[in-house]
Amino acid sequence: MPKSQEVQIAAFADLVVKVGLNLQAGQRLLIRSAVEGAEFARLVTQRAYAAGCAEVDVIWNDDTIALERLKHAAEERLNEYPPYLAQGHIDAANRADAVLSIRCSDPELYKGQDSSRLKVVERATRTALRPFFEKITTSALNWCLVSVPGQAWAAKLFPDEAKEQQKAKLWTAILKTVRADLDDPNKAWQEHLEGLERRREYLDQKQYQSLRYRAKGTDLEIGLVENHLWMGGIQPTPSGIIYVANMPTEEVFTMPHKNRVNGLVSSSLPLSHNGSLIEDFVLEFKDGQVVSAKARSGEDTLHRILDTDEGARRLGEVALVPHSSPISQLGILFYDTLFDENAASHLALGRAYAFTVKDGTTWTPQQAAEHGVNDSLTHVDFMIGSADMDIDGVSKNGSLEPVMRQGEWAF
Repeated sequence: MPKSQEVQIAAFADLVVKVGLNLQAGQRLLIRSAVEGAEFARLVTQRAYAAGCAEVDVIWNDDTIALERLKHAAEERLNEYPPYLAQGHIDAANRADAVLSIRCSDPELYKGQDSSRLKVVERATRTALRPFFEKITTSALNWCLVSVPGQAWAAKLFPDEAKEQQKAKLWTAILKTVRADLDDPNKAWQEHLEGLERRREYLDQKQYQSLRYRAKGTDLEIGLVENHLWMGGIQPTPSGIIYVANMPTEEVFTMPHKNRVNGLVSSSLPLSHNGSLIEDFVLEFKDGQVVSAKARSGEDTLHRILDTDEGARRLGEVALVPHSSPISQLGILFYDTLFDENAASHLALGRAYAFTVKDGTTWTPQQAAEHGVNDSLTHVDFMIGSADMDIDGVSKNGSLEPVMRQGEWAF
């Protein structure tokens, strides 16, 4: 008998605690949640305490209030981020609390808003929370990111459905992507993570010096840092907690060299970024840096990302996802990077993950830069994979080996 949606949502909450976070008895949990995600946050809280959590702290955010502030607050106030909120994040990270982010985004929240004011808000937030995000990007603590349906998001995806059915239909799609609809979700995740591990181990052994991408609108070579590490599915903290940072996840990823990216790359899916949509964009790289950026729509938002800082014009992540991934097969554009990046191979502008290179988490900022590790206040994934994409690995002797053919694994 098929499980009801309510039972599946409860199973998802269990997966978040047991598989995503791998919450430890006695550990504290910080939940960063949209107010529309309150019901799911409460479910996770129940499961967390049942698993022996010492304390659950919640920081709420409300997109509607954030929009009103963006529209009406004095400009000098936009450059401030509440110190108590920043300190709460930093304290949790310094204690190595588990951290769960629950998103419930409106893809068009900031449509038509002043991009210069939004840039000020984004920079202030990233600057204030930099110590927190440094803990995240070095895998210093177990963390997980999920998204749950909001009414605006559901209406965007399913405009032809009755309003009362839109969120339910979005829940159906999300629960399928996280395998909560299966008879034994935990077993399904174990098998899935083992598959990602096999891909990761193969690529680690190869140690390609670069990857070459060929597809319509894309002719790109991405150098990889020496002693790079491919990650996928599970990640360990320094204390040995094995966690899954994103649910869903279908990718294996590693670190590009910040100065060794050359050529053209075209997006294969729209990028929804902080309530704005960027469509059909092309980036040109020279010696690692974006030297040209054009988009059919949302070009001002694209340039706002690139102008965050110097590192925002360079790559911090290269990720491989087969075109036949379960999320791709749903045929849904989610307008949410968490899902859309797991439907296609992708890249990320901005900060690199230190744990994707050997000894990277022990390097000083200067040592990291010398090894080709990119640094930035931002990290923005964008999708480039398609059914016609071929990717080759370039060995240290210059020979080419197929990694993907027509969007699928070639090994």
